[in-house]
Amino acid sequence: MEQAALAAAEPKWITLGHPSYVWRFGQDRRLALIERHVPLKDKAILDVGCGLGTYVEKFRGFSEDVHGVDVDEERVAVASASLPNIQVAFGEDLPFPDARFDVVFLNEVIEHVEDDRRTIAEAVRVLRPGGHVVIYAPNRWFPFETHGVYVGKRFVFGNIPLVGYLPDPLRRRFAPHVRAYTHRGIERLFDGLPVTIDVHSYVYPGFDNFAARNRLVGGALRRIFYFLESTAFERFGLSHFVVARRR
Repeated sequence: MEQAALAAAEPKWITLGHPSYVWRFGQDRRLALIERHVPLKDKAILDVGCGLGTYVEKFRGFSEDVHGVDVDEERVAVASASLPNIQVAFGEDLPFPDARFDVVFLNEVIEHVEDDRRTIAEAVRVLRPGGHVVIYAPNRWFPFETHGVYVGKRFVFGNIPLVGYLPDPLRRRFAPHVRAYTHRGIERLFDGLPVTIDVHSYVYPGFDNFAARNRLVGGALRRIFYFLESTAFERFGLSHFVVARRR
């Protein structure tokens, strides 16, 4: 089933994913990783798929020129109640002129859009020379599908093991509502565009729910898996982290 058909037939939280309702350790860690590689101070920043605006709010601690777009009118309305420069727009057709931003951010977004390659091309279009596209997106080799799966016509929500390891036709049968990317697959989105990929690494989960239930268990999981990010086992992390610089 195509994503557009799913969007019409199923609750939007299946096809659009969940926004970050609460800012927790996992988001702090992701923001720190962005800061390590991308200048944010006084930069023009666009958050594509901003949801409720949690990252927009954090980016405003670095700059006043921060914008957010999302396809969900309800989430945009909630974000706009406390934040400026939020509007409804599709990633495939951004309502901004060429070379408008220094940073374009897509946090767990490209797996949900109708056309991921066009979305990346639009992100590059609105970038200034030297600007950066920053992406977090699902890793095909993470052992669990975190977006739930379809079993026949029934949707099962939760962390379902080994779905990403299935051949493409079978994986699409279980998870037609969301993409997951191999290393080459996500880099292929930039083919032919005037960018250089400066960073392509992986991040493991924040383990925030584990830590909320048991600090010792949560802390142990973080120490183990964050160590793995510095080894060959990083390739099994939850998400790709990609920073592409416009030439």
